[in-house]
Amino acid sequence: MTRSTTIRVLTEGDWDDVVALEAGAYAALGLSEGRAALRSKAAASPTTCFVLRADELVVGYLLALPYPASRAPALGQTETSRHTSRNLHLHDVVVAPAYRGRGLGRRLVAHLEDTAAAHGCTEVSLIAVAGAETYWSARGYTAAPHVPTTGYDPTAVYMSRSLRSRSPRSRADTPADHRRS
Repeated sequence: MTRSTTIRVLTEGDWDDVVALEAGAYAALGLSEGRAALRSKAAASPTTCFVLRADELVVGYLLALPYPASRAPALGQTETSRHTSRNLHLHDVVVAPAYRGRGLGRRLVAHLEDTAAAHGCTEVSLIAVAGAETYWSARGYTAAPHVPTTGYDPTAVYMSRSLRSRSPRSRADTPADHRRS
């Protein structure tokens, strides 16, 4: 039973956990990127990359960086460019298998969307892989199949969601189940 969960900015000491979670989620799909590529994406926007802690462990993470709309960072390659964009690209989100089904992934994404809106972003984009398009569609993301997803799995789809009607929630008006699990 999870007592409490927290989301905080990813720090240097989190990388072993993040790399292990990423490999566990993506290696079997041939989509694991490795430490250097992940770190380069986080370095592009450290304030929009988070870890999820539960039971005193890192049990999830999310990496996001500003990226031009209708484009995505290359999978498995280090990110050498820094972009100024009102689009925040959700590059990766993973929750450990033992902690799935508790709304923690949705909580990480909501935290990202609140952060993006607070920073003046108007859109969040992502690449849905391994058949996750239905999941993201149910959360308000719209597919843009004309955007190339080279290097991702054959079913990968670029998706985005407008944040224009979203205002960041304060802790006071965030439902209790959103703050704690």
